[in-house]
Amino acid sequence: MSLVKLTIKGISYSQTQNGAYALILNEVDGERKLPIVIGAFEAQSIAIALEKEIKPPRPLTHDLFKNFADRFDIVVKQVIIHKLVDGVFYSSIICERDKIEEIIDARTSDAIALALRFNAPIFTYKNILDKAGIYLNVNPVDKTEHSENDDILSSVEDYDDDVVVPADNFSGYSLKELYDKLEEAVQNEDYEKAAKIRDEISKKES
Repeated sequence: MSLVKLTIKGISYSQTQNGAYALILNEVDGERKLPIVIGAFEAQSIAIALEKEIKPPRPLTHDLFKNFADRFDIVVKQVIIHKLVDGVFYSSIICERDKIEEIIDARTSDAIALALRFNAPIFTYKNILDKAGIYLNVNPVDKTEHSENDDILSSVEDYDDDVVVPADNFSGYSLKELYDKLEEAVQNEDYEKAAKIRDEISKKES
C-alpha cells in the first residue's frame, strides 16, 4: 500500500462537543483534508508545537517525552496513521536508536504532537485517505489572518481518543442529501460535521 504524506492545516474548535477539537490534516500532493477529532490537551500540545515562539514554563507531557528521547538518543523518524476502524484512527511512531528501528503504537493525536517536536513527517495509507478524506472545493473568499489561523486554545477539558464523531444523527438522510450536506459543511469549513457526514456516507455505500 502506498503512503501519502500529510501536513497540518490547522485546528478548529468543535461546535458540537465541549472540550473537543478537530485537527485538520492536508495531503501534500492533493486537495483532500483528513479531519480527526482530538481532545483539548492534545490540541493545546499540537498548537504549542506549531507556534514555535510559545514555550510553556514547564514541559508538557510531549515535551517531556522529547527530552527523555533526546537524552537516550532516540529519534522519531516518522508517524504513520495506519488504520481506521469504526471511526477511530490508529497510528504508529517509527523510532530509531543505535540504527535499530522500533515501531510503537500510539494515539494519533499523541503521535502527531511528537512528530512536530521531532520534525518528523506524517503519513497515512492511500486507502485510508480514499475512505476518510474530504475534498475542499470552495470559491475563494476574503478571510482575515485570524480566521485563517483560528486555532486559539483556551479549554483544558479532557476528551478521549482520536475519533471521527459518530454519524448517527445523519442516518435518516439519503445519499444525495448526505452529499449536499457534506458540500455545505465543507464550504462552511465545519470539518467536524463534515467528518460525521462522511462516515455516514461510507456506511451507506459499503
